[in-house]
Amino acid sequence: MTIQEKQKEIVEDFNFLEDWEQKYEYIIDLGKSLVGIPDNEKKEENLIKGCQSRVWIVPEYKEGKLFFEADSDGILPKGIIALLVSIYSGHSTKEIVDSDFKFIEEIGLQEFLSPTRANGLMAMTKQIKFYAVAYQLKS
Repeated sequence: MTIQEKQKEIVEDFNFLEDWEQKYEYIIDLGKSLVGIPDNEKKEENLIKGCQSRVWIVPEYKEGKLFFEADSDGILPKGIIALLVSIYSGHSTKEIVDSDFKFIEEIGLQEFLSPTRANGLMAMTKQIKFYAVAYQLKS
């Protein structure tokens, strides 16, 4: 699946849910399904700056694609980073760089979050783009 197809699927999933309580539970369930990262990867260099909770993301570039592993010490941020990893992991750097985050607006996630959590969400998306640009420049 392309990034756009994955985003469309997420939008459809969110539209199916009736209220924010169900959407909140959906995000939490995504976080529970996230494997996480080993403790030795939970270091400063993998920490996303700007998040209220601690959120780590570890990139791996192989065979022309960028893969992400992530974790968080907060239940909601863990769900949000799991959502982003499910969409962007396993794609080429070009596809990630060329993609947008409009689906976040479409599902209304930013309005649902407190201002500090919304800032954390933006920090997560920026970090994914940053890694894509950095690895694109290396290759």
